Amino acid sequence: MTATRPVPAPDFVGYPAVRHGIRALLGGRPGTHRRRVPACPEWTVTDVLRHLVAIAERVLERHGGTPPAPAPDLAVPELLDRWDDIGEDLDRRLAAAGGRTGEVMVMDAYTHELDLRAALGVPPPVEHVAWAPSFEVLVRGFSGSVAGRGLPPLSLRTPGGSAWTAGTGRPVASLTAPAHDLYRALAGRRSLTQLAALEWSAAPGPWLPAFSWGPFVPPPRPGV
Repeated sequence: MTATRPVPAPDFVGYPAVRHGIRALLGGRPGTHRRRVPACPEWTVTDVLRHLVAIAERVLERHGGTPPAPAPDLAVPELLDRWDDIGEDLDRRLAAAGGRTGEVMVMDAYTHELDLRAALGVPPPVEHVAWAPSFEVLVRGFSGSVAGRGLPPLSLRTPGGSAWTAGTGRPVASLTAPAHDLYRALAGRRSLTQLAALEWSAAPGPWLPAFSWGPFVPPPRPGV
């Protein structure tokens, strides 16, 4: 995978930004905590937050920390507090570890922030410090899917001029989309119909199977 892009912020910068963003998103909307999240159709808003807290606990343990005692029935305000408590310890440990430590967790958290925003009718942020490191994780995963399926390399582009190569070698075609749409496409939040409707320089059919990789599968209906 090759790329022309901004240098990603360290993970320990992006993760607290996501926590603060989700707290701001959910803190003032108590009537929406049972709302279904279309990007995660089996989950409510509260379920998504529980998932994020559980992931933080797991990563904290891997880095030598001790999460608080289990509390399975917490409501959103208490879950936000628990996530902040765990996250502050985790931020210090990620900063000390450096490198790409925690990058998958940051990608997962930022992706779910976008899921929650879509579920609540809140536009995605114009800029977010977690976008670049999270997108790097998605491009690497998609690139492995392209190469693993024996597909020709594909150039991923944004209208602003950033470019990434998915696969190995010189790209034979390109996919161009706004940054947010490209992110959601790689994160399994766009249907095959939506993917095919993006701006391709060649017929997209050969590459569409590659959008199923890791935990991500294009939804059967248009995603958000």
